[in-house]
Amino acid sequence: MESSPAGCISQGKPLDMKTGQLTARDIVAMKHAGHRIAALTAYDYTSAQMLDAAGVPLILIGDSLGMVVQGEDTTLPVTLDQIIYHSRCVARGTRRALLVADMPFMTYQASPEDALRNAARLLTEGRAGAVKVEGGTDIAPTVRRMVSAGIPVCGHLGFTPQSAHALGAPRIQGREPSDAVSLVADAKALELAGAFAIVLELVPAVVAREVSQRIAIPTIGIGSGPGCDGEIQLFHDLFGLYTDFLPRHTRRYLNVAQEISTAARQYTADVIARRFPGPEQTSDLGPQAQDKFRSLLECPENSQTTQ
Repeated sequence: MESSPAGCISQGKPLDMKTGQLTARDIVAMKHAGHRIAALTAYDYTSAQMLDAAGVPLILIGDSLGMVVQGEDTTLPVTLDQIIYHSRCVARGTRRALLVADMPFMTYQASPEDALRNAARLLTEGRAGAVKVEGGTDIAPTVRRMVSAGIPVCGHLGFTPQSAHALGAPRIQGREPSDAVSLVADAKALELAGAFAIVLELVPAVVAREVSQRIAIPTIGIGSGPGCDGEIQLFHDLFGLYTDFLPRHTRRYLNVAQEISTAARQYTADVIARRFPGPEQTSDLGPQAQDKFRSLLECPENSQTTQ
């Protein structure tokens, strides 16, 4: 492994003591230091605040928002302007985490120059610290072009949601040995192109482990077993906000949807029964001000306007 990424930490504060915004180099350094990387998605200011306060080092503004926020069947309808909007919201809520913004479908596939312009918007308008693209050897020249312009890039291999029409429903990729070998080659191509990390989605555990051992940049798994250098999950899956289905690869740490539904029913009942708002949620005029208010309402000139 190369020593330069880790050096950027060892020459200054250790990563767990660093209080400023993390960078792609810091994420690479975590692998070199043997620290696993816990990553989560966020799409708004409030959730970003919570994750940042918890010490999550990498937050992805994913095009998964198309499904868990917008209610779409796939990520394909998500636009660049929408990712920019959500990325800006997340940026306002973070002080430390590296923000990685997904590049939506067809914002980087047409040409490296298109990719460069669109990625620049995610960094300047969306205030992200890096971008993520799907694909392997085929997308490597585009990754190289963006990295050469100073844009940190995270790759994405295995099941790639933007290829849903070609791949079908989410399923494990790389089951055939030849496909697994191609996946390893794709990972090497992304590393050589300058990517700082690679998401491995729905990859057999042994393949994900092999990839992780053969490249110097971090692998961040989702449904790819514990052999990756880190793990990423969707905010809405992990905390039980999205109830359409529960992916096998996720673990519910909370069931927020159920708690919100229960609380909403209680709120509705309290409003109907006039239990809410109560005195503690109410402000009013003092007795003298109330009397004056009522007397003013009875004045002839005011009674005309109140009828």
